[in-house]
Amino acid sequence: MSVWLPSAPCTPGACVEPTGSATAVPRAVLRTTAMTVLLLAGITLVPLGRWIPAEAIRRWSRWIVRAAGVRIRVTGPAAPTGGLLLVANHISWLDIPLLAAVRPARMLAKAEIRQWPVAGPLAAGGGVLFIDRDRLRALPDTVARMADVLRSGGAVAVFPEGSTWCGRAQGDFRRAAFQAALDAGAAVQPVRIRYRFAGGAASTAPAYVGDDSLLASVWRVVSARGLIAEVEVRPALPAGALADRRDLARAAQHSLGVRAGGHP
Repeated sequence: MSVWLPSAPCTPGACVEPTGSATAVPRAVLRTTAMTVLLLAGITLVPLGRWIPAEAIRRWSRWIVRAAGVRIRVTGPAAPTGGLLLVANHISWLDIPLLAAVRPARMLAKAEIRQWPVAGPLAAGGGVLFIDRDRLRALPDTVARMADVLRSGGAVAVFPEGSTWCGRAQGDFRRAAFQAALDAGAAVQPVRIRYRFAGGAASTAPAYVGDDSLLASVWRVVSARGLIAEVEVRPALPAGALADRRDLARAAQHSLGVRAGGHP
């Protein structure tokens, strides 16, 4: 692993609260089965992706999250049409369908996801833009491919922290992705994601951090009771509002109301 790669201090043992009990197992199995069925249906329809209406993709994304037993609350303005860079803080694998529920977009993801069971084929067939984080020299080509999508009027979704955090703190937004928005003359749409229990208390149960395994994280979510995903769509930063990618990254992070490496 390259030393320049971003990393978070969050670990499952230190940051993530346990969920579920023996009595929660039947519920968790049902939820896992429902999610699997939806994912398989998505894989089946991947070849038809360009002809599937955006609203259908939004609904499917919401169904994935609801199948996991997580309620969704989306607030804020509708995401604009045309070329758009969606940027959000990164906590969980659930963040991906949550962003798609805001606006379907081509996701920028680490190359390792290609090897994941089920999710890997779905991502590759769905037009995910993969980035090899071990090869810094490949970054300009990735930025160029992102800019091409934005110029064509499409949306690209990015988690600029480059790593997942537990939700109690957040990392710095990396600047490279914002260069694609500048090159393409595209707007930037900040989105803040938070997870809470029905009673209002913040939850780290959905976090997928450190050496956590995907299966362990999924099981923790489907075993939990009363989880809510709050998706706050902030006002978009219009194209041309800022001319420097550093300033654009800072403005996007500031709009989420959090400070790097700290609490709200």
